Amino acid sequence: MLAFAEWLQSTRFSITVQSVEWVIPLLQSVHILMIGVVFVSTLVVALRVLGRMRTDETLALVWGRFGPWIWTALVVMAVTGLLLVIGEPVRQVTALSFWLKMLLIVVAVVGTAWYSRSFKIAAAAGPASAVPGGAKAAAVASIALWLAIIFLGRAIAYDSQVWGSLSLDS
Repeated sequence: MLAFAEWLQSTRFSITVQSVEWVIPLLQSVHILMIGVVFVSTLVVALRVLGRMRTDETLALVWGRFGPWIWTALVVMAVTGLLLVIGEPVRQVTALSFWLKMLLIVVAVVGTAWYSRSFKIAAAAGPASAVPGGAKAAAVASIALWLAIIFLGRAIAYDSQVWGSLSLDS
């Protein structure tokens, strides 16, 4: 993987991303903004599932309002993240934080897809205010997952300091 990252870092596109002063900061800004959109939208849905917010609205209505924001922000986040990796591939692939973040993002996206499916099934099958089984535990888990993802995103820059001897670049 390191050999691929070193090759990628020497490509014309990667060099362009690295050398144009404003590209990396712009990508990072958009990426971080999208993380915020995903987190806040997920938080609102989770708080509705837990009965702490927007309880006057059906779960299907809340998901219908915030679900598209989550999915759109995830797509933009994936594109900007990929471009950031292309811009700094060696730094990314040698960071244990990066790989943990990718694993947690996969879990979070699968959980979000489960949310979406279960909310649609619950809305079609029962009373409008019903919460699907397991949704409360999933709501708490999704918030914990996104907080961990946010932490790991920040830890990538300081990977060897965060993980010490467990860091992949040691």
